Amino acid sequence: MEPANDDDHRANGSDHSHLAKKPKLSTSSSSLITDFEIREEFAHHQPGIARINNGSFGSCPASIIAAQKRWQLRFLQQPDDFFLNHLQKRILHSRTIIKDVINAEHVDEVSLVDNATTAAAIVLQHVGWAFAEGRFKKGDAVVMLHCAFQAVKKSIEAYVTRAGGSVIVVHLPFPLRSEVEIVAEFRKALAKGKANGKKVRLAIIDHITSMPCVVIPVRDLVKICREEGVERVFVDAAHAIGSVPVDVKEIGADFYVSNLHKWFFCPPSVAFLYCRKSPVSPDLHHPVVSHEYGNGLAIESAWIGTRDYSSQLVIPEVLEFINRFEGGIEGIRLRNHKAVIEMGQMLANAWGTSLGCPPDMSPGMAMVGLPVNLRILSDKDALNLRNRLRNHFGVEVPIHYEEIKELQDGDGYVTGYARISHQVYNKVDDYIKLKDAILQLVRDGVTCKMLHSE
Repeated sequence: MEPANDDDHRANGSDHSHLAKKPKLSTSSSSLITDFEIREEFAHHQPGIARINNGSFGSCPASIIAAQKRWQLRFLQQPDDFFLNHLQKRILHSRTIIKDVINAEHVDEVSLVDNATTAAAIVLQHVGWAFAEGRFKKGDAVVMLHCAFQAVKKSIEAYVTRAGGSVIVVHLPFPLRSEVEIVAEFRKALAKGKANGKKVRLAIIDHITSMPCVVIPVRDLVKICREEGVERVFVDAAHAIGSVPVDVKEIGADFYVSNLHKWFFCPPSVAFLYCRKSPVSPDLHHPVVSHEYGNGLAIESAWIGTRDYSSQLVIPEVLEFINRFEGGIEGIRLRNHKAVIEMGQMLANAWGTSLGCPPDMSPGMAMVGLPVNLRILSDKDALNLRNRLRNHFGVEVPIHYEEIKELQDGDGYVTGYARISHQVYNKVDDYIKLKDAILQLVRDGVTCKMLHSE
């Protein structure tokens, strides 16, 4: 689809009464995408690779890649005109679409940033300033899950601990049997953070943890935070939009971020950061300071200097692509969840293992136990197995090592898990290829120790 003519202001974001309308989230049966068209949209994928790792980087359809190239050319043809007269209207249009998809109260609560890592820096910079300026007491706590993304941990180190804040880590068990285990561990961490008269200034909650992959009961945890007097809550939902339902009003967090390039079909990289309107909103700033500093986070984020903004501009085209599927984004989400559970159970049955958590705690990804014969006894073992699957079998899938602390080795205990994803381009053959590769390694007597020399 060609970008619409910017002369039609009402169709492209400058008329707020038009933008306030809800985006169309499903489509008619007569215009549904066909299997052939799906294959064409992802024909640029490298042939011969079972790509069952959508969770890491997502995948962008060919029609969206083409739309992105057109936006890039629009800028390069006449940069001054595009920057001065069109860019901000287009970004506003994209922000308004996301505002409606996530049920935010106002478009000013939605900023577009590069990724969840950038959003974490924005929130933790804000918290770090509060410690440094004495508004938070030294030793007050930030609570986070132990499986938080590494970039979030590093941002805490960079902004919070160096300013005097302490960190309380919630250690979640895995495999998981129910959400009750998560809630119990979270309550323990909050109690620890409040000991000796201290306060929990920020709780960071993953909506979907990455490794191992588990859907966290964020609504329950946010409610507990409010009951326990936690000052602010940041939900790191890098995998969420397009993978689980997202209603920021219902979730109730102060800050919520999700990447749009993982499960929402955008090109890399773009994410939305929702910041609920509050007295602290004016104190949130993009870490890259440009000439829009002080005009609100959404406006600051819309211009951080000369760069390629095309991944933010294609959001309207992405929504059109999504609406070619029956049920729109919700239909895609439900089909991906059903398929990944079916494929995960097929693999677990073939390998004599089980899924790492109940199906309702899995999104479009699932953790599948690997045969104990492979002897996955370290993170290095997991990486070496992943490399062997890619290089020798043409299978791209992350491998997770789960330490069993009381044991010296993994005999008889599952210590390794494959994190499989399912997106619209995946086929049953992708998972059969993974199944057969693992069974062949077991038949050949291969252990991860043997892979160290590769």
